[in-house]
Amino acid sequence: MTAEQTAPMAAPKRGAAYQIVLVALLSLNFGIVFFDRNALNFLMPFVQPDLNLTNTHVGILASALSLTWAVAGLLISAASDKAANRKGFLLVAIVVFSLCSVLSGLATSFLLLLGARLLMGAAEGPINPISHALVVREVDPRHRGLAMGVMQNFGSNFFGSFVAPVLLVAIAAAWGWRSAFFLAGIPGIVTALLIWKFIDEPPAEEKSEGASDRLTLKEAFSYKNIVVCSIVSVMLVSYLVITWAFMPLYLTQVKGVDPGVMSWLMGTLGISATVGSFVVAGLSDRIGRKPVLVIIPFLGVILPLGAMFFDGSYWVLAVIFFFGWALNGCFPLFMATVPSETIQSPHIATVLALVMATGEVFGGVLSPFFAGMAADKFGLTAPLWIIFGFAIASGIVGLFLTETAPIKRAKAMEPTPGL
Repeated sequence: MTAEQTAPMAAPKRGAAYQIVLVALLSLNFGIVFFDRNALNFLMPFVQPDLNLTNTHVGILASALSLTWAVAGLLISAASDKAANRKGFLLVAIVVFSLCSVLSGLATSFLLLLGARLLMGAAEGPINPISHALVVREVDPRHRGLAMGVMQNFGSNFFGSFVAPVLLVAIAAAWGWRSAFFLAGIPGIVTALLIWKFIDEPPAEEKSEGASDRLTLKEAFSYKNIVVCSIVSVMLVSYLVITWAFMPLYLTQVKGVDPGVMSWLMGTLGISATVGSFVVAGLSDRIGRKPVLVIIPFLGVILPLGAMFFDGSYWVLAVIFFFGWALNGCFPLFMATVPSETIQSPHIATVLALVMATGEVFGGVLSPFFAGMAADKFGLTAPLWIIFGFAIASGIVGLFLTETAPIKRAKAMEPTPGL
């Protein structure tokens, strides 16, 4: 298989009802993951003065979680591929990250909070690639884009970007930020029980003769699509993490927005991405992955420009945030759908983790650190200009993608009339 070819589509092993339950539970679980991951960002206006954190500290905390998220995601996902026991790895990870939320609430200093975030990242990292590997094995390829979009974006954004800021800020205002962290640790235990009961480990896939037990970095990056997806991952993960880390601070400290209003504005991002989990991912099933990955990222410039230059109604600003955050709907495409349609499935969790890890290390780790330093030196507008640039660059890189959508591949294989 060359860098321009794509992997064959395997037939689904289960009925439609099981496919729906699988995607729903995995989406709910990933929602709890982001509820816990994002909790610190939305609670930062309360945490920062209490623990005497600088903007550089804020960036380091975001970077730390991304670092262990990336490393553990790659190593543990590869182990789950080799052991063919993705469900077991998934359950352990869920329980551990839930306990880490409680540890965050117990932190009394920057270093203790840093330790809790490092451990949380290690537990949460493998959840997304392992979950997508289950979706690839069980869901009809014709609906793969939509299924992966819902799995990664619906729960994560409804709970992590909408419910989290509204609920956690309200709890922090009433009972303190530590209580909010304690609450965030409970739902993960519930989802672990549901997954244990209702999701089965797919049967082991037969390996082709001569197939390797592992996928090397050289082999993975010999595929052009994996290179393109990894570069887009760096840029859009940077956009995502910087926005989460610094937009709440910009709104409250520069724009003078009340924390309660800030929580609703940030919650608008969750509504946008929740809708996008159907619209953007479903659109890619119909018109192809490449047009979506080229056009949608450019909408991301609306968000920082609106935050910096619009001074009217908060309702209008919420609309600006809604459309600006539409680029979030691209994440399942470059992190899961396109890679899974490019490389054979025995290594699917590994390659998805590789794309995710590249984005998390070079985007999630480095970008918030430098954005924090820029904010300390130039002010909180600096991170917003940084994400403006990333939105434009990612759309340009998408031009180099090779199309993988089944509907486009089927049309390409149709005989030309008259021949």
